Amino acid sequence: MTAAPQQAQTPDPAALALEMLAPGGREDPYPLYARALEMGPVLDVGGGLYLVTGYDAVNRALRNPAFGVTGAQASPEDRDAHDAIGLLARSVLENDPPEHTRMRALMNSVFTPRRIAAYEPMVAEVVGELLDSLAESGADGAPVDFMTAFASPLPLTVICEMLGVPAADRHLFRTLAADLTIALEFVADPAMLLPADAAAVRLAGYFGDLVAERRAHPRESEDLVGALLAARDAGDGRLSEGELLANLTLLLVAGFETTTDLLGNGLRLLFDHPEAAAGLRAGRIEVGPFVEEVLRYESPVQLTSRIVHADGQELAGVPLPRGAQLVLLVGAANRDPARYPDPERFDPTRTASRPLSFGAGAHVCIGNGLARLEAAVAFPLLLARFPHLAPADTPPTRRDRVVLRGHGTFPVRVTQGVPVA
Repeated sequence: MTAAPQQAQTPDPAALALEMLAPGGREDPYPLYARALEMGPVLDVGGGLYLVTGYDAVNRALRNPAFGVTGAQASPEDRDAHDAIGLLARSVLENDPPEHTRMRALMNSVFTPRRIAAYEPMVAEVVGELLDSLAESGADGAPVDFMTAFASPLPLTVICEMLGVPAADRHLFRTLAADLTIALEFVADPAMLLPADAAAVRLAGYFGDLVAERRAHPRESEDLVGALLAARDAGDGRLSEGELLANLTLLLVAGFETTTDLLGNGLRLLFDHPEAAAGLRAGRIEVGPFVEEVLRYESPVQLTSRIVHADGQELAGVPLPRGAQLVLLVGAANRDPARYPDPERFDPTRTASRPLSFGAGAHVCIGNGLARLEAAVAFPLLLARFPHLAPADTPPTRRDRVVLRGHGTFPVRVTQGVPVA
């Protein structure tokens, strides 16, 4: 007796979305992204929710002014009930035009490409100091946590220097920033937001005190706090006091959280692909394309959200009603075979990659140039300093997140073990 042939399983976007939120999906979402891309660039999950997977569709959604951020992340009730959501709601991150245009234009004026490029010597100096510390800590072959010793303090030190945050205060921010970003995740239990709310109160209070101190004792050399404070105090309505504190907090958090993840993800890929490390050391692989490929292959930001604010909208031929919630799967778009040949292969020689890891359009990450600069300075100096850099016996751990993808710990050895190249 022959067995009846099995019927092909009907694709179910809703079930797939739930898998992405499950522990296995959080640990390794890429097989699920591949399945989603096979289903189509825009998937109707039901209940007014859509998953956007394709590169072109995500790119279009990020650039379409009819797809807004206001209301996409949280309801007005959530904003009132949670300090973290309320704080972020006053920043450029969670506002559409005209509020976004007003705030973003001001921030762009003090966060220019020329200003960022001028920080390259300072970034190299900080990298050198951290490499010295790594060498000292691991001199006897003991494992050192790369995340704690390098990946976190590098961008934290840089953004604090740019903001004018005193060195004595910088130890406060790693945990506070990590807690605040819980508010960007999918949270099933409101109690999970308690650390984020506490962090928001402390961060807003800190910057309130810093602004008050800076008003009382202005500095001759202008940092980002001074520049934004001057704009706030100009009295022209470009920035309210609440918006000043919210955007300073955002600059601090966004200024190092994603870069920390970029550095950790990049190191993991160097260990997994020793030929890439050898190519970087020998100059056969340029660091710029390498960083872009890390961003594409292991995006620090895996997804973002939008809400449809106008009638008559569509993406990839799929009609989208007003009020539809869009989950833009950046991590999937960066591995779309319609955009990237052999997308599951890590290839740091790709050209014109243009990953969507820092967004696109009006809401493109204001600090993306700084993150790229820090990574481009850090990786060659790291590899040159430690020719026998290798993972320690204890494996690295991933942070249990959906939106932000990075490592919690990453033990390495800098003087013993098998070299990466």
